[in-house]
Amino acid sequence: MKIKTKKENRREQIIKAAEEVFSKKDFQSSTISDVAKQAGVSDATIYEYFASKEELLFSIPRANIENSKNILEDHLLYIKGAANRLRGIIYHLLSYYQENAEFAAISLMILKTSRKFMETEIYNYLREYYQIIIKTIEEGVQSGEFKNDINPHFVRSAILGTIEFIVVRWLMKGTPDDKTKPVESVDSLFNLIYDGIKKENGLKELKYRIVLEP
Repeated sequence: MKIKTKKENRREQIIKAAEEVFSKKDFQSSTISDVAKQAGVSDATIYEYFASKEELLFSIPRANIENSKNILEDHLLYIKGAANRLRGIIYHLLSYYQENAEFAAISLMILKTSRKFMETEIYNYLREYYQIIIKTIEEGVQSGEFKNDINPHFVRSAILGTIEFIVVRWLMKGTPDDKTKPVESVDSLFNLIYDGIKKENGLKELKYRIVLEP
């Protein structure tokens, strides 16, 4: 296990502080001084690591994306069948946003509409991460679980768009005390998507696998 250097720990400390500040206070009105106060460092220290407030903002998603990707890949190793895997992906994304509300707020309510963020390396990494949905749908087509004429990219957009709507609505209603959690929508979303892409006998086969597999 790699031991992090003092500099790496300090960088993470600053990013975490920025995540808390930007998610609770409008990004435009937030200042480097706000982040420095939250992190317990000086303004000058932050500028040793980040050239601007925007660069600091764009640095927030990387650790979360990497963590989310690692967790999902580990979970999918134990799930058989494309339909079951697709449900697992939906559950994971909703669950991760729910458990990381500050990251969700920054990712879906600030960065989502940033053209500059879409030009970054981190955004490209996020797109690569979401390729796992495309691959799962393609596996379902090849295995005969899903229809042959579906468009995997369109299905992915429908899944991600709905997840974003669910999570943003949850955030806007004043999480995390709201009783309606994002994960409570897993089956509703999965069934909606699955009903549109399954082959005629797919539902029966899916139920059979769920019963037999631990």
